Amino acid sequence: MCYVAAGAASRVRVLPDRRRPSGNELVPKRLNSIKDNRCLPPALAAMLLALAAVQAAHAQKVTIEFDQAANFAQYKTFAIRNGTLNSRDPALNSELVRKQIESDLVRDLSARGLTQASGRPDLNVFYHFGSARKTEIETYPAGWRGWGTRVVRVPYAEGTLVIDLRDTSTHSLVWRGIASEEKSDPAKIRGKLDDMVRKPLGKYPPRPK
Repeated sequence: MCYVAAGAASRVRVLPDRRRPSGNELVPKRLNSIKDNRCLPPALAAMLLALAAVQAAHAQKVTIEFDQAANFAQYKTFAIRNGTLNSRDPALNSELVRKQIESDLVRDLSARGLTQASGRPDLNVFYHFGSARKTEIETYPAGWRGWGTRVVRVPYAEGTLVIDLRDTSTHSLVWRGIASEEKSDPAKIRGKLDDMVRKPLGKYPPRPK
């Protein structure tokens, strides 16, 4: 028998000897993503699986919360009101990082059908990037998910971007996206900023649960 890698997040598959390739015969692509399409030794296959597990553990995490009672079809315009940079590393607290986040917010909200407004918008946009590892508790007024007052734990941490959309008529939070990137290198975290904005906003407007 031989071991074949079927992608970074797939199981190692065991092929019976009768299916083992010979000569110029190639293993089908759905079973083998290795360029030379050859069988892998068991030790190497195990190593690839371990590497895949490590990569999965450090993958970017995206969480979405929203008010199910809100009518998102009524929101047409937005304005970026305030942003907080609170990273432990000065390189991530720069004005350049602020400009990058806000530029990405405008780009991705516009791509979702919203228009940036100079006057009073339908939605005010706030964001918070980074901070010492801790969890803060926030209480939302009645209307959040339609269940009255709700307490939510927000994991403000290094490499975390929190995006809040608030209804300007009710001043209540109607949508929140949280993107976390577990990397220690500030340059690598900054390199993921575009994705940290794009992935949460790619889920706006939300679908009712």
